[in-house]
Amino acid sequence: MHDPLDSAIPVLTDVVTDLDHAVPGYPTFTDALVAELQTRLAAATFALAEELMRNAFAEMEAHLLEQITSRLREALPELIDSILREHLETEGNSGRPA
Repeated sequence: MHDPLDSAIPVLTDVVTDLDHAVPGYPTFTDALVAELQTRLAAATFALAEELMRNAFAEMEAHLLEQITSRLREALPELIDSILREHLETEGNSGRPA
């Protein structure tokens, strides 16, 4: 039941082995595949890291803006009041009309 034509059909492991034969000066198929996968993994990793960093910086920037705005809302009215009073007192003491 063994057909002589079956022996001419390569088995998958034979094909992979044939592709992996080293040719002097050229990388093997496996070496090229590993290099390609390393490149793709590195690119995807760097893209993810960049996205995460951008998001983190945006969140930090928003948080800092909120803190600064809140502190300005609290401090500015008192600062403006004290500077105006100081200026008006100085103007009043110099004898010039306010």
